[in-house]
Amino acid sequence: MAVPEVIPIAYEPHGRTEAIGHYADGQFMGSVTYAFPKGFDLGSGWEEHKRLYSVLHTFDADGRYRDSEIWCAGTWAEQQRSPHGPDSVLARARAHLASLLRSLPRRTYTDIAIRPFQLTVDGVLFGLVTDEEEGEAWAELYPDNLGFGAPWDGSYDT
Repeated sequence: MAVPEVIPIAYEPHGRTEAIGHYADGQFMGSVTYAFPKGFDLGSGWEEHKRLYSVLHTFDADGRYRDSEIWCAGTWAEQQRSPHGPDSVLARARAHLASLLRSLPRRTYTDIAIRPFQLTVDGVLFGLVTDEEEGEAWAELYPDNLGFGAPWDGSYDT
């Protein structure tokens, strides 16, 4: 089965797709996610290269990509040095995403359907990328590592 032109993504409260839905100007998808730069090889000092981002992608009503707000809150190393409290890297990333979401007028959390897109920020791939291998088609959300495939019902694998 081929990748559909518009890929459904199911809203999952308290799950990995808890920050998706519709707003006055279309659709949105938000997340807080760790990522390495493209092509990074794990080795000594990897903790300084693993970055935590707050991400908000917007789309029109037909699922066409519009824009992204991508902000790096800090590194895994910083989070490990100060893991708790409002100044931790994770707390800052979550607060930033919450602020971005609050800025969307008439926001509702619900299923979305978007078209593939991709961009690179800080050497990190962000987007919904499709591929087909040996007759099996899929889409993967980067850098969140959520995989979508047949029956294309919006559910994902990690």
